[in-house]
Amino acid sequence: MFPLRIAGLRFAPAGRPLLDGVDLELSGEGISVILGPNGAGKTLLLRLLAGLLPAHGGSVDWGGAPEPAGRLAMVFQQPMLLRLSVFANVEFALWPQAMRPAGRKARTLAVLERVGLAHRARDSARLLSGGERQRLALARAWAMAPRLLLLDEPTASLDPTATEAVETIIREIRTEGAKVLMTTHNLGQATRLADDIIFLADGRVQEHETAHRFFARPHSPAARAYLQGELPWRIAFDR
Repeated sequence: MFPLRIAGLRFAPAGRPLLDGVDLELSGEGISVILGPNGAGKTLLLRLLAGLLPAHGGSVDWGGAPEPAGRLAMVFQQPMLLRLSVFANVEFALWPQAMRPAGRKARTLAVLERVGLAHRARDSARLLSGGERQRLALARAWAMAPRLLLLDEPTASLDPTATEAVETIIREIRTEGAKVLMTTHNLGQATRLADDIIFLADGRVQEHETAHRFFARPHSPAARAYLQGELPWRIAFDR
């Protein structure tokens, strides 16, 4: 599945290029954060990798294979949950796997415990707060033991306390061997979580650097403008 090599990836509905030749290579470790101005194509890139949209050109090489060999999971900005219990939402993700019922139950309860929702296992997912819903969505992805976890603005609508809880979960998922590729508009969050930064603008990757180097000395004019506030972005250094 890794290294993941993207070459010349295009997405141009009705002939309008939204992604216009994305080139990127990712290792199978760490947290990679995609930054960029509004409309740069950050969410589109995740959706293309998840197979939710068809590319209009270019290629994606999954470690020498045309399709991902390991498990891939995606968590959206607005969690997509089933109208079932908290427990059932997580267990549902395990049904495609060859697990005995006792194994599914144990895995589900273990993950719910890790995200702090074990005490709400029997409650309807509809009764959860925004932060709890996002933690449940992460739990469902985590239960699958994904090799690649795609996160689209996972804390965009959360308060600082809920954001901190979600960031802790993301770090724990990373330590268990998942590669995390996520988007955010929160530069404070990017500095806290990112091992490397992918800066996307005008439908292309303008630079891909370690987080430290990107924030210390971005080399592309677009990235420098973005960090200086000359392009539209939302920042949250309050934590």
